[in-house]
Amino acid sequence: MTLASLVSQTVSSTEDDVDHSKYMIELGGVIKSYNGNTILHGVSLRVERGEVCSIIGPSGAGKSTLLRCINLLEQPDDGNMMIDGQFVDFTENLSKSDLMALRRKCGMVFQQFNLFPHMSALKNVVFPQQHVLGRSKEEAEERAMELLKRVGLEDRADHKPSQLSGGQQQRVAIARALALDPAVMLFDEPTSALDPEVSGDVLNVMRELAEGGMTMCVVTHEMSFARDVGDHLVVMADGAIIDEGDPKEIMAHPVNERTKQFLSAVGQ
Repeated sequence: MTLASLVSQTVSSTEDDVDHSKYMIELGGVIKSYNGNTILHGVSLRVERGEVCSIIGPSGAGKSTLLRCINLLEQPDDGNMMIDGQFVDFTENLSKSDLMALRRKCGMVFQQFNLFPHMSALKNVVFPQQHVLGRSKEEAEERAMELLKRVGLEDRADHKPSQLSGGQQQRVAIARALALDPAVMLFDEPTSALDPEVSGDVLNVMRELAEGGMTMCVVTHEMSFARDVGDHLVVMADGAIIDEGDPKEIMAHPVNERTKQFLSAVGQ
């Protein structure tokens, strides 16, 4: 089967005039279960290139699982995906080389920072470049310093994680993800482990990435970020997308009753 014919099977494939090149991510019918408990019930989604897709919803909605399926940290049970031109049928096993190619397209930032505690901030950003991209030490260090400067931490390059605040560690984690030159950045509640007084620095970095045209999928509890920075709002509940569209419109005038309940619960 040709790639073109495979693409036709992705989300909303019945639309003959779909321009697949405009989308960075297309998910079609993604199903994921754990021990007989279905977490994602046939989720389909499109994210345009350069778009910030904010994903909100109650705890247990399947938001984090959805992100982990996009970069295949979790293997879905069914469905398919097109990401930056690479097609994935979730019912088939990817080769190691194809899996690595897909993961290089996706920079992932988690709730916890997952930095190497024995390495400096600089080395945390250098290490993946050398081992994943094969960059020389000099090239990797130059790129790492550029990114640490971008996140406002060039003066902390020689500090180990234990010498950095939580917000600073998360900004190093963002720099590390960016160092692999991903096509899309996935953020899984990046400020949930941070005090409110330091989460603003992380959100500012994310805003700057959005302004620079980076495609982003952001699972977040920061409603102001979802509304003001997001181009596309996705509301999830019970393993499904229950609402999506313009963030300002949905948050100001929700129509779906489940969306109304959630926004009311979080004070929106």
